[in-house]
Amino acid sequence: MNRMYVSVGRRLRAAVMLVVVIAIGLAGSMLAQASDIGDIDVLALVPATPGSPEGVVAHGSSVFVSGPARFGTAGTGPSAIQVFDRRTGTLKQTILVTGENLAFEHALSNMAWGGAGRLFALSTQLGLIYFTKQGLDYAQVGYGDPVPDLPICPFSGSCSPTAFDMPPIVNDVVFDPQGYAYVTDSLQATIWRYAPGGGAAQIWFQSAQFEGGGPIPFGANGIRLNRERTHVYVAISSSAANPAQGTIYRLPLVDQPTEADLAVIHTYIAGEMPDQLAFDSVGNLYVSLALSNQISVLAANGTETVRYASAPGDAIPLDNPAGIAFDARTRSLLIVNHALLSGDPNHFAVLRMFVDDPGAQLFDPDSSETEFGE
Repeated sequence: MNRMYVSVGRRLRAAVMLVVVIAIGLAGSMLAQASDIGDIDVLALVPATPGSPEGVVAHGSSVFVSGPARFGTAGTGPSAIQVFDRRTGTLKQTILVTGENLAFEHALSNMAWGGAGRLFALSTQLGLIYFTKQGLDYAQVGYGDPVPDLPICPFSGSCSPTAFDMPPIVNDVVFDPQGYAYVTDSLQATIWRYAPGGGAAQIWFQSAQFEGGGPIPFGANGIRLNRERTHVYVAISSSAANPAQGTIYRLPLVDQPTEADLAVIHTYIAGEMPDQLAFDSVGNLYVSLALSNQISVLAANGTETVRYASAPGDAIPLDNPAGIAFDARTRSLLIVNHALLSGDPNHFAVLRMFVDDPGAQLFDPDSSETEFGE
């Protein structure tokens, strides 16, 4: 009698477990069917102050969004990083940048996660700074000096290979495995490099091909390393020779690349304005197209395989998409709406596009660890 009871009990438990497994499988299948490749939803609304968000980093339980990235900030409040819950999109905290002279133009563009719990950000006034969690707050620390305002070439010292004298505008940053930080300068046709530990920026590469043109004369913009960490990829948003042309270039990750090393990966010819970059786990390169409000995907050979756009009826459409980063947990691409041209604060948002890929592992410059997504 006891043996029969035990046998029946085991069978009942086995049956219950089977039902649970089937239910979980069905639920997973339903979730997969609920999100098709390219589906876009809203993760978080970004506050209108300071507005004009640009960079995005996903790390731990948080999504960090930086801004403002625009002109006309003189006399306004400080730059800031908004911290959102990675799962729900709830705004958890606002980190205010300190030390800016608010009477003058000030901006915070893109970010990168660093070692020892450091979140790096590019400030037009302060240079490369970072933040670390201290209790419930974040402490701000200087790291890399502001890049210099270069005279145009020819000049006996360091100079900018541009036709017109323009101020520096630092835009994006990426670390290599040795801890060097590479920073794009959108108006001086330059990629700067900070040595491990920070300090003064040095010119790593310059080219007249990096000079932008047209009403938004941004040249060098997004920058990333490929999965193998052998090459640097950089987005040139517009061209001085043809403002409607934007180009993705590749350079070898060496100490002193030359103009002969510069390779064209893909050219956009219709004024799309390629902005930021992110590699997926198989080597495809995702490119935000700021003016056509799309996400372009390039294969390893530079061929464009697909473009994604908002669907009719989306709650918030793509509006000058800027910073992009993978979120491995949802196998999605996070996209920051810059909304610079529309100026619609209701479009300041972090959108989430399902791509069924965790993204390439990004290098943590001060440890052996890597983190999927930024």
